[in-house]
Amino acid sequence: MNGTYAPIEPSRAEVDQLDGPSLLEFGSPSCGHCRAVQSLLASALAEHPRVRHIKIADASGRLLGRSYKVRLWPTLVFLTDGREAARLVRPGDASAIRKSLALIDVEK
Repeated sequence: MNGTYAPIEPSRAEVDQLDGPSLLEFGSPSCGHCRAVQSLLASALAEHPRVRHIKIADASGRLLGRSYKVRLWPTLVFLTDGREAARLVRPGDASAIRKSLALIDVEK
């Protein structure tokens, strides 16, 4: 699990080109909901070491978050080969995160 927010957000074109399973976590270091979900994410991601986890510090005017229509934090976008497969907004338990990770982390 990536514990720090990316200093520079990737472009949408870069994200669309990602291979394999990826998780985009949109949030803010000052967001209480974002801090609360960290233990749930860590628990679920421990079972999926192949999943690339990218933490994006979102804010108004940030292009990547706007391209995914992020409105609330945290928003988790689960990708397979750069395409959105699932999305969770403010998940309250690890089981929903685990289910979404299972959708994208499939051995080929």
